[in-house]
Amino acid sequence: MALRFDGARLAILDQRLLPDEERWLDANDPARMAEHIRCLAVRGAPLIGVAAALALGLYAQTAVTDDQWRAAAAHLRAARPTAVNLMNAVDRVLAAFVRGGRTEVTREAFALFHEDVLLCEQMAERGAALIDDGDGVLTHCNAGGLATVGVGTALGVIVRAWQQGKRIHVFADETRPLLQGARLTVWELARAGVPHTLITDSMASIVMREGRVKKVFVGADRVARNGDFANKVGTYGLAVTARFHDVRFYPVAPFTTVDVAAKSGRDIPIEERSADEVRGVAGSFGAVRWSPRAVGVFNPAFDVTPASLVTALVLDRAVLSRDDLAGGALDRLCEG
Repeated sequence: MALRFDGARLAILDQRLLPDEERWLDANDPARMAEHIRCLAVRGAPLIGVAAALALGLYAQTAVTDDQWRAAAAHLRAARPTAVNLMNAVDRVLAAFVRGGRTEVTREAFALFHEDVLLCEQMAERGAALIDDGDGVLTHCNAGGLATVGVGTALGVIVRAWQQGKRIHVFADETRPLLQGARLTVWELARAGVPHTLITDSMASIVMREGRVKKVFVGADRVARNGDFANKVGTYGLAVTARFHDVRFYPVAPFTTVDVAAKSGRDIPIEERSADEVRGVAGSFGAVRWSPRAVGVFNPAFDVTPASLVTALVLDRAVLSRDDLAGGALDRLCEG
């Protein structure tokens, strides 16, 4: 949905312009891909990992020196600090380079692409089994086909449940400050024909209190070994609200999003972004500022939700309940 590759040319859909405009950007060069990732033209933890790997695979086929290629890989790896898929994907193509040279780099990049498609399918099937006919489901940010090269993580689960014939209704948070829910998730739901309603982030507690939402499904950008996870800022508040209203809360992520070096959420770095993202909004319609230019702003891109607030973590490999996580089940998967 968000990436095109014909073996020679790589392009990404500029997600900053959705839903008003679908513009494809050249992404063959790793430096250009790094900038696309930093400015959120391409986003979603699994997608940016695959996109970076493919860019490095193409770069390996050019006349650059080995040192230039390694420098490009290091530059790409540092483009976003929280989404661990990016680091994992770049590390895998670096290992492939050491193992078998440039040909092996390209082969590994293709393997990452096909692996993500498969992981999304596995998450969709496992997660859809948790959704009942007639459920109201809430999701935050965007975790669909625009965030992966497959059907998605959390949104892939929701769409798969709809495709299975379950009559569901989705409430999509706007997701401040970049509005990925309003701009991207609603766009995907409309394309898939899934009934949906857009709400502001601050309205989630109301639809939960009224019984209109039975389950929450969200994505993740990094998961620690104990089940704590980072996702788009606002996710932690949703988890707290869901617990109060006895609403089931499910993060959905591929195992590639698990950071085996992070023992808990305290080990997850949280990116802070430009204050201008909070002072106003920009898009294909132009820019609008609604606050004083000089106001101080706190703008973390992500927050960390503790595993104790999770009903179950949906992985491609398994569905791990809160008790499973507390008992070290994810930690054992990392060891295995």
